[in-house]
Amino acid sequence: MYFLGLDVGTQGVRAVISDEVGELIAKSSRPIASDSKKKLPERWAEQAPLSWWEGVSLCLKEVIASLREKGISSQEIKAISVTSTSGTVLSLGEGDEPLRKAIMYNDSRAVEEARLVNEAGKNLVAKLGYQFKPSFALSKILWLKRHEPKIYNRTKRFIHAGDFIVGKLTGDYSTTDTSNALKTGYDLVDKRWPRFISRDLEIPHRLFPEVVTPGTPIGSISPACAIETGLSRKTAVTAGTTDGTASLISTGVASPGEWVSTVGTTLVVKGISEKLVKDKEGRVYCHLHPDGFWLPGGASSVGGECLKDRFADENLTELDRHVMDKVPTHLIIYPLVRTGERFPFVNPEAEGFIIGRARDKYELYGAYLEGVGLVERWIYELLEELGAEVGERIWTAGGGAKSREWLQIRANILNKTLIRPKIVESAFGAAIVAASRTVYPNLIEATRKMVRVDLEVAPEAQALRPYEVKYRKFRDACRAIGYG
Repeated sequence: MYFLGLDVGTQGVRAVISDEVGELIAKSSRPIASDSKKKLPERWAEQAPLSWWEGVSLCLKEVIASLREKGISSQEIKAISVTSTSGTVLSLGEGDEPLRKAIMYNDSRAVEEARLVNEAGKNLVAKLGYQFKPSFALSKILWLKRHEPKIYNRTKRFIHAGDFIVGKLTGDYSTTDTSNALKTGYDLVDKRWPRFISRDLEIPHRLFPEVVTPGTPIGSISPACAIETGLSRKTAVTAGTTDGTASLISTGVASPGEWVSTVGTTLVVKGISEKLVKDKEGRVYCHLHPDGFWLPGGASSVGGECLKDRFADENLTELDRHVMDKVPTHLIIYPLVRTGERFPFVNPEAEGFIIGRARDKYELYGAYLEGVGLVERWIYELLEELGAEVGERIWTAGGGAKSREWLQIRANILNKTLIRPKIVESAFGAAIVAASRTVYPNLIEATRKMVRVDLEVAPEAQALRPYEVKYRKFRDACRAIGYG
């Protein structure tokens, strides 16, 4: 029995097929063809939805062909789930065809509209604990209503990127999931489209899709899709999630108190909480977990970018070989590369700093690794202050998790065991979602059965006290200049 996950990203499409215990059987990726013939205004980002389907169709043909080579029929694919970018929105006409290019997740033109949405939806903002941003789908829909009324008036339904692919797979364009619906203003507490959208923004609810829980079967493969791709009409298509949620699922985080730190260009922290975590400063906002929990998360402006900036000409593997002899270092570093911080504090003017002088490049390198770990510890302490439970183990992903030495430094600073999963990608997370309600009873069990651990790194007892002292010095230094 097999499960297919599709990830439709900004640059490309990825498909993976997994069995029920997380073994990858086939995979494919395709770039999304650029269709930009003219330069868009600043802060705008658009794509043609049909270019997504072209990539998806090619990926599906390739993974089906790969299955055939292994003697596996496409009829053995039990279910498919789709993940894509959060906040991307497109308008469909009467024939379920896009009326214009999709306004992408990273488009921030709707500044005034976001202000109007926050004003009209202040009760929802207070209830859920986050502000609508220009990048949110609802802000963009209001922008279309105000600036492109001809398109708006012809719109049968506003949907998200993943919903469009589900429609191409099944012929049903009327359904979305709670994860994608968040940025369109769906009330995740009362499970309904709030009244302010139709009453104050004058956007009728009939323009929005039905909302279901991720993993809920929506339909099966349509005859047209089966002919085009080779998929079986017996295969179910289930509701998916946003790419960030799917990536979280793929790490193995499954129960309340479990968190993942993704150390890429920036540091992103997400986890599972029994209760809604609200933050008046807007550093954290929550998706809804399919099993009834909450998925709080936030992103710092620090991360692996500091290594690319400061050690661009160095061999990081070589630096890793020497760094454990240098830590804990005597330097205190806040490793910001750009101006501005978002998490664990909000300060658009914040800048990085260094206290002390490094004896050599290995010590400086170690201090930067420590700096990211110190910010990470601050974030987890803040989450606990906001009422979230943080367990004794932290899952970790991203380029920063590839360094065994950095994992050890972070484990020592956090005084927690770090767990690195074998596979971390949104398409695999989507495959787990596809299995969660078709074979397994829920997402927790599907995640436990399908995610495999690559490495566990426990904190070293002798390093705990020195890093406790260093963390206090770090926080004192931040307070002294008004950070946090």
